[in-house]
Amino acid sequence: MSLNPSINPHVSTDCVIFGFSQETLRLLLIRRSIPNRLTDVNDIHYALPGDLVRDDEDLDKAANRVLSELTGLKGIYLEQFHSFGDPLRVTKPKDRAWLESVRQDPDARVITVAYMALIDANKAVLQPGSFSKEAVWLPISEVPELAFDHNEIFENALKALKEKVQIQPIGFELLPEKFTMSQLQSLYETILERDLDKRNFRRKMLNSGVLIPLSEKQLGVSNKPARFYSFNRDLFENSDSRYLNLRMDGSFSLFG
Repeated sequence: MSLNPSINPHVSTDCVIFGFSQETLRLLLIRRSIPNRLTDVNDIHYALPGDLVRDDEDLDKAANRVLSELTGLKGIYLEQFHSFGDPLRVTKPKDRAWLESVRQDPDARVITVAYMALIDANKAVLQPGSFSKEAVWLPISEVPELAFDHNEIFENALKALKEKVQIQPIGFELLPEKFTMSQLQSLYETILERDLDKRNFRRKMLNSGVLIPLSEKQLGVSNKPARFYSFNRDLFENSDSRYLNLRMDGSFSLFG
């Protein structure tokens, strides 16, 4: 393998990384420093983690490299969800200034393949590198104007998350290894942006087989300590994933 592999100037991967902490769905962004020719002071803008694809890697490998190099994250849930190829997606003046500072061919048309990643934000140890100066978690309600077409990519990823969490239990990727039923319901309500009936949610979840009750309970709480659960990953990985369904009409339903 070459020590300095060449890159494809026309294909990139961008990663939309969701995390969940303090009952809030968050997005991981990198901070970019962009030269300002008028003030001689660099402007700061935010973007999704992404990079051009190297000639010696496929798309999945490129996306995993982006995660590792720009955030320090490895071995997390990562799935390709869409591609973006608008001819004008990299023509904003501020984006041009940044491209001219980091790429040999800033005029090249770039098509990006987008990936969605899910992680428990509380256990992520961010280690930004490469051309990113900082990696930060922002609530999805506070996402600012991003570089290129990254707002569109983020919005498409959020839509994909809302749809997929209703047919597959991928939401567990956002939780710690052990969690309470209240934490689980809060996660689903946060993603779907609606309330779910507490008794119905609990009953259906317990009957589904996706949860493993643990002997541990909360400590140091003023109210009745809640039991902890873990995700039955074996059931999910060995099934066709049809056993879980959250209907768009607001009802919660599980079926075999």
